[in-house]
Amino acid sequence: MPTAAITDEGAGLARYTFRVRLSATARRRLEAEWDRCRWLWNESVARSKKAYAEGEKVGPAALDRMLTEARRVTPWLAAGSSVPQQQLIRDFGKSRAKALKDITGRIALHRRAGMPRWKRKRDAQPSLNYTKRGFRLKEGRLHLAGGIVVRVVWSRELPAAPSSVRVYQDSTGVWFASFVVPAPVEQLPETRRVIGIDWGVKETATTTSDAHDLPHAGHGRTAAQKLARYQRMMARRKPERGQPSSAGYRAAKAQTAKLYKKVARQRQDTARKWAKRVNRDHDALAVEDFRPKFLAKTTMAKKAADAAIGAAKTALLEMARKHGRIVHLVHPAHTTMDCAKCGARTKHALPLSERTYTCTVCGAVSPRDKNSARVMLVRAGLNPAGAEGIRPDETLSQRAA
Repeated sequence: MPTAAITDEGAGLARYTFRVRLSATARRRLEAEWDRCRWLWNESVARSKKAYAEGEKVGPAALDRMLTEARRVTPWLAAGSSVPQQQLIRDFGKSRAKALKDITGRIALHRRAGMPRWKRKRDAQPSLNYTKRGFRLKEGRLHLAGGIVVRVVWSRELPAAPSSVRVYQDSTGVWFASFVVPAPVEQLPETRRVIGIDWGVKETATTTSDAHDLPHAGHGRTAAQKLARYQRMMARRKPERGQPSSAGYRAAKAQTAKLYKKVARQRQDTARKWAKRVNRDHDALAVEDFRPKFLAKTTMAKKAADAAIGAAKTALLEMARKHGRIVHLVHPAHTTMDCAKCGARTKHALPLSERTYTCTVCGAVSPRDKNSARVMLVRAGLNPAGAEGIRPDETLSQRAA
């Protein structure tokens, strides 16, 4: 089981995640901190609902005043550290502001998706955020505000001093510490080669290089039989509404979560290894800026989810940032209708069953996805000759307008 993961945080930051070991005392204190933070979140939701019903606004200043007053009159709340509580209030404000920005019209806001909701004790997983003044690393251990000490499983060294840390428990019950640090850049040797990448379902990624195509791994299909078994166990033991769940139901739910986590890690591992290879062998990438979310509403939803296009794209962009590669995100409109050789466009969209692209103008014939991958290079303004292993005369400093 991997004990560390790296994800891009944007704005020159990266997140390094490590597994942590908790003593009984540390676990009890972290859960107590989470109980306080969860109470604050639910109190913020209640006040937000009340303010909306009365036509008032709840801004960051009002939430800060609410926290100050609550800590003054509630000894139980004041007994906890103020750092994770302040961070939770800020997270609530950001979540509510984002939801309000996305919602138009006078509709009952808290009935709309995206608005902050109640955190129930039996459902919400603990998650505590600490800024720089709320934690320190000493002798390999993580010291949190409030005298909480946890042991981190250091599978690698942090490249720089962290600016914040999130301590959380995942759906399988395992605890992690996720540090935010300045993103390191490890420049790779120049190759003078470029590559175009088109996303799909039959193959997760089709590229202009046959050696760098990413086939559909089918990790979800492999785990489907076990997953169906655990889901049947959950269905048989599902408690009535309002009733506590049985030990058997909780055990089946834990097994289901563990299997989902395993599949997610398999997909992530496959995507990272492929992304590393692509970035190692190419200086510039023309990537289809594909948003796979709409596939969830199609008949291909199950296979598309198993293809994990989003995870592969994220890993590719993270690896390109890490190694200083140039990435051109290409809008996906009409990429299957254009000819990569002459630029002509077909009059009608090609059905998915038609896997060969034939240009009616220049007569070029090629696999549909390979043609789309070459179109990515053309639209990004890159020299397609560099995709075939030929050293192009033009430098790779060309960028899309």
